[in-house]
Amino acid sequence: MTGRRLRYKSLMVKIAPSILSADFAALADDVARVEAGGADLLHVDVMDGRFVPNLTIGPVVVEALRKRTRLPLDVHLMMVEPERYVADFVRAGADMVTVHVEACPHLQRNLAQIRDLGARAGAALNPATPPDTLAYVLDDLDLVLVMSVNPGFGGQSLIPSAFDKLLRVRALLGDRPVELAVDGGVKVEHVRRLVEHGATVLVAGSAIFGQADPASVIAAMRSAAP
Repeated sequence: MTGRRLRYKSLMVKIAPSILSADFAALADDVARVEAGGADLLHVDVMDGRFVPNLTIGPVVVEALRKRTRLPLDVHLMMVEPERYVADFVRAGADMVTVHVEACPHLQRNLAQIRDLGARAGAALNPATPPDTLAYVLDDLDLVLVMSVNPGFGGQSLIPSAFDKLLRVRALLGDRPVELAVDGGVKVEHVRRLVEHGATVLVAGSAIFGQADPASVIAAMRSAAP
């Protein structure tokens, strides 16, 4: 495992603040602060109240964000039947759309749909979902998102098994130029170990938006990466 970790030490780690923890009454201001603070992309959680026990936003918010930021928008669809809404989110300005393995009985078709619409395609794995579920769609992926909490709510603690899962996903991906993201409970103290285990994108919500100075947290995360 040591050699595999060293291979990824030189990669540029991307910081993706999750707007789930932003102040929606002042969303444009919050986004402007993290963009000025050095964020690499924005993570947009879309929840349908069925796949996860929460409701959040739709394409109209993504469209509004697209007008206010130059950051790439990574739209994470935590919903059943995501294929019904992918085109709407891409038209609204999503640069990447991530769907859940657990919600997609025709995962390869869903990933192809996203790419055909001109966006990058990602697949997310819930904490109890094994990496092997991706074995036959590896060449259809631009990103794999490892959930380090059970999705639905912000502010949860990172589940430790995510570290081993990152290693297993990275081994499965091999030399493919696929981003490996981790989402849930990510804090500065986790960064070094997450990156050493293969993560290239760190999604953080309350750890960034919940602080008085988000820029300092983003800088600290970047400094903590090996």
